[in-house]
Amino acid sequence: MTDVLTQVLADLEAEGDRLEQLVAGLDEDGWHAATPAPGWDVATQVAHLAWTDEVAVKAATDKEAWDAVVLGAIADPDGYVDAEAHAIAKEPDLLGRWRRARADLRATLVAMPQGEKMPWFGLPMSATSMATARLMETWAHGLDVHEGLGAPVEDTDRIRHVAHLGVRTRNFAFSVHGLDAPAEEFRIDLVAPSGDVWSWGPDDAAQTLSGSAGHFCRLVTQRVHRADTDLVATGADVDRWLDIAQAFAGQPGEGRAAR
Repeated sequence: MTDVLTQVLADLEAEGDRLEQLVAGLDEDGWHAATPAPGWDVATQVAHLAWTDEVAVKAATDKEAWDAVVLGAIADPDGYVDAEAHAIAKEPDLLGRWRRARADLRATLVAMPQGEKMPWFGLPMSATSMATARLMETWAHGLDVHEGLGAPVEDTDRIRHVAHLGVRTRNFAFSVHGLDAPAEEFRIDLVAPSGDVWSWGPDDAAQTLSGSAGHFCRLVTQRVHRADTDLVATGADVDRWLDIAQAFAGQPGEGRAAR
């Protein structure tokens, strides 16, 4: 493994452990507590994470199984993922299934030869890219679970991976909305939970973005409305990006209403 993959996998495990500790002792009412995602309770959120981890393993190791997933998604692009999550959410050993899926995914990513990529719903993914994407989803769905349970959540510097993914998917966010990506790079400066400043792009960029990393990560995972962040955009392209940013594959979501 590369040093980067080792770090991302360690942070993914820590993020998963935090969510598991939150839900491990829930009673039936807790598992069925509503979350901000319409129609999704806590169990559905965890089931979705388990399903996606399992699908990632199929993508890396079993072409026939992966092709079946793709065909299912093509046949029902608006309902397939939700249906899978709702079905798994009914299982009595949901938490055990997610634990096994997490362990299987880690073993699969560790075993992938360096430089090899697996197919995915967007572009093919390296082991490091997949681990980063899984951390992003685990963190984002974890936010939903925390909110559904009324539990406070404290950001950690593990969200740097989410922020990096949000920056790297800038052009994808424009393309999925049928827009041309900006030709120039932006300067992005985000304040980390630890107080450090994380930066991307040239110092002399004409268009800039600044604010807290936590707000940026929530925006690119569509867990907050732009109006409820401290993000400051300078430049028309940056301003437009904040309206459409998404760090996840697939079609744009509805996002969250302003509070």
